[in-house]
Amino acid sequence: MTIAPRPRFSVRTGLASAPDHDGPFKGVPDHLLVPLQRWVADALEYEDLNDAYSDEEFYFDEEAAARAVCLQLRLPPRPVGPMYLGALTSATDEELLDVIDAVLALAAKAEVKDSHSLKMLTLLLDEGGSAYRINEASDGLEDRVAPAVLDAVQQSVADAAARTKAGSASDHLAAAWRAAYGRNPDPVRTYSESIKAVECATKAIIEPNNSKATLGSMLNVIRNSRQKFATAIPSSGDPIAPVEAMMRTLWEGQTSRHGSDTPTVPETLEAARAGVHLAAVLVQWFASGAVTRTP
Repeated sequence: MTIAPRPRFSVRTGLASAPDHDGPFKGVPDHLLVPLQRWVADALEYEDLNDAYSDEEFYFDEEAAARAVCLQLRLPPRPVGPMYLGALTSATDEELLDVIDAVLALAAKAEVKDSHSLKMLTLLLDEGGSAYRINEASDGLEDRVAPAVLDAVQQSVADAAARTKAGSASDHLAAAWRAAYGRNPDPVRTYSESIKAVECATKAIIEPNNSKATLGSMLNVIRNSRQKFATAIPSSGDPIAPVEAMMRTLWEGQTSRHGSDTPTVPETLEAARAGVHLAAVLVQWFASGAVTRTP
């Protein structure tokens, strides 16, 4: 969790004004460049990672792992010295973020978890005011969001995983989050996985006997028999209306779901991220029993 930095001595004593911008910083600001480059070098020197990517062709053990990252990112090796490691530790700006993301993925793929390295990277990103953080799976970077928001989404994932009748809602919601906030966001996949998460979480309550139920068919069920559903929030009117509205917003917002005689407009990243947060609320409501079917 990012802690608000202590005001500088010069600001506290009135000798200077507070900086106009003190984070979160997009890209790699100057004060994080060398620390993050050093982290890459240290991470690739980790013995267990070297063993996973050992190659007798290289004098430096870490060169084999570094080569894997360079090939993946299409980075040319340096002409002298440790060719591949040098290419990675001299990366800057967006390229350096790609390198860090790839190193994390490489370690996760090799099932190597260097807790010290992960803690150090977390410390650098947090204290340096970075706009990025290590994702929950520790296999890449993602955009930083408010801790309370992240906790709420993680709780939705946990609730869905604990409820057998929610099917694979947990997996789909987690995939939607990664597609929305990872280093290479995919709005179309984010939206698609969000809808699948809601479909899995709601089917057992709204349309349990239809193996081909979709969000659209379940909206039809609600429209035609809304008296059969109730929510934990007391209402003298139509208790299922807020749920129906959220489901319809998510369903109708996926503009690329079907082809037509007009150009398809892919979902924007902003819409996809809004969709995954909406899906998290719906999954949590259904998985926790806040929405029920009346006898």
